[in-house]
Amino acid sequence: MATVSIPACTTALLLDIEGTTTPITFVKDILFPYIVEHLEDYLSTHWEEDECKQDVHLLKKQIEEDMRQNRACPVHAVDQTVHTDEEKAIREVVESVMWQMAADRKSTALKQLQGHMWRAAYTSGRIKGEIYPDVVPSIKTWREHGLKVYIYSSGSVEAQKLLFGYSVEGDVLDLFHGHFDTTIGAKVDSKSYERIAERIGCQPEEITFLTDVSREAKAAEEAGLNVLVVVRPGNMELTDEESAHYNLITSFSQLQLMGRA
Repeated sequence: MATVSIPACTTALLLDIEGTTTPITFVKDILFPYIVEHLEDYLSTHWEEDECKQDVHLLKKQIEEDMRQNRACPVHAVDQTVHTDEEKAIREVVESVMWQMAADRKSTALKQLQGHMWRAAYTSGRIKGEIYPDVVPSIKTWREHGLKVYIYSSGSVEAQKLLFGYSVEGDVLDLFHGHFDTTIGAKVDSKSYERIAERIGCQPEEITFLTDVSREAKAAEEAGLNVLVVVRPGNMELTDEESAHYNLITSFSQLQLMGRA
C-alpha cells in the first residue's frame, strides 16, 4: 500500500491495541487462554484479599444489570458473602467469567479481573506483551514532531499498561500520554470519542484514530475524528465498501507527517 498522510490538523493520535499495535493472536492465543487455565487457582489463592473481593463484587453487579436488561447470563448471581461453601462460590465466579469470555463480552467487571490476573503473569515473566515492530519507531517519530499519543482499548487501563510496560521491546510506557478503556464508554459509541477529545483537551477533528474494527472507525468518524483503518494479518476482513471508504494502512511506517518541521 502507498503512504498515507496524517492530517495536518492532527495534534493527537489515538491507537487501538488488538490488531493495531499488537497481533490479535497474542490476545487470542496467549492472554485469554491464560485466564481460562489459571482462573480457578487464582481465585482460590486470592479469594480473601480485598482486590479479589472487589472484582467478585463487580461481577455480581454486572450479572444483576444483565438480568435487569433481560440479557442472557448465568442463572445465579455471584455473591461470595452468602456462601458458606467457598468452593461453590468460586465455581460460580468461574462460570460467570467463562460465560462472558465465550460471549466476547467487554464488561468492565470482566476486564478488571483479567487485568489483575495478567498483572501477576507479566510481573512474574510468564507473559511478555507483543508489539508489531513498526509501532515503537513510528510513535517515537510522531512524538519528535510534537504529536501526543494515546491508547483506547476495551482492555482495562491496567491491562494496557502491563502489555506496554512488560513488552518484548521492554518498558515503552513513556511513549504514551494517556490511556482510555471502556469506563469512558463503548468503542462503538460515538459519545466515547467525544468524551476522549474533551479529556485530552482538543477538538475531535484534531485527533486521528487508528483501529482495525470498522464499527469503531464508524463511531469515531461520527464523532468528528479522522480515522485510519489498520489491516494486519488475522484482522477481520473489510467489505469492499469499507475498503473504499477508509484510508487503509498495513504498517505504521506508511504514515507520513505533512506540514510539520
